[in-house]
Amino acid sequence: MKFGISSAKKLFVLAAFSAVATVPAVATESDSFPDRPVTIVVPFGAGGGTDVLGRILAERMSEGLGQPVVVENRPGAGGSIGTAVVAKAKPDGYTILLATSSTHGINPALYSNLPYDAIADFAPIGIVATNQFVAAVPADVPATNLEEFRAVVAEDPSAFNYGSSGNGTTSHMAGALFVQMSDLALVHIPYKSNGPALVDLMAGRVSLMFDNITAMQKQIEAGTIRPIGTTGKARSPILADVPTFQEQGLVDYHIGGWFGMLAPAGTPSAVIDKLSEELARVLLLPEVSNRMKAVGADPQTSTPAELGLLIQTEIPRWKEIAEIAGAKMN
Repeated sequence: MKFGISSAKKLFVLAAFSAVATVPAVATESDSFPDRPVTIVVPFGAGGGTDVLGRILAERMSEGLGQPVVVENRPGAGGSIGTAVVAKAKPDGYTILLATSSTHGINPALYSNLPYDAIADFAPIGIVATNQFVAAVPADVPATNLEEFRAVVAEDPSAFNYGSSGNGTTSHMAGALFVQMSDLALVHIPYKSNGPALVDLMAGRVSLMFDNITAMQKQIEAGTIRPIGTTGKARSPILADVPTFQEQGLVDYHIGGWFGMLAPAGTPSAVIDKLSEELARVLLLPEVSNRMKAVGADPQTSTPAELGLLIQTEIPRWKEIAEIAGAKMN
């Protein structure tokens, strides 16, 4: 005896299969991404190094994505305010973050009550750039290097301080580590962002400030502030005449920053891939690369996974630096 499907059942099955086969695939929101403007949140003030890079990227990414890409500055709390905004944003790719070593290295290493989880709340898109920091003094301070700065401070130690772009920022950590290793008792003055701190540095209300070369380049060129050292293991090609602090006797002193692009966790992988591909395309454009290098940033490209690994390794690294520096959060 043979077992089979009756003719009626065969017709039913064929009809059902035909109906399913003719149903068009349902388009997902990520398939049409982007169909409206994309916002890059910069968690620091306008005019700073992160802001400059964000605007360079936004301009050219707009072309590739076919939609306006706008920069929104959300400064405060060492970058935590703007970062938290993106962490809580809808995970659709329309609100992304230009993160830094402050928001995703230092802050999670130092604060236990951040309004975001640096790893769990974000989907990496790609690394943007790395950079060195430079220490600068007001133009009227008669020092061009560490030895001369020591001599000036020795004349009236109580009159000197150092400013930063906020508690827990890379600017703060660079200064705190410098103070600890140089044995200079400089009081820390934190600002809400690097813009106001830089204004006070130029005016002489702040004696010393560390910031990325990106943020200080124009003022150095204009002569309103004077560099006394850089923080890398080798001299910066942008400031080739300025010696590193390692050259000047602080043998183990080395601090650098990085920038990366992130989306809220849960953003569809297709959207992440599209943003990552566009970011890499823009970073490889000679015009973009030259503009970034001109302001002290070294363009980098990476996969989303490589940025994720960087963040995981940066948090313990900055925790160690904070412990060495004896940095304390207010």
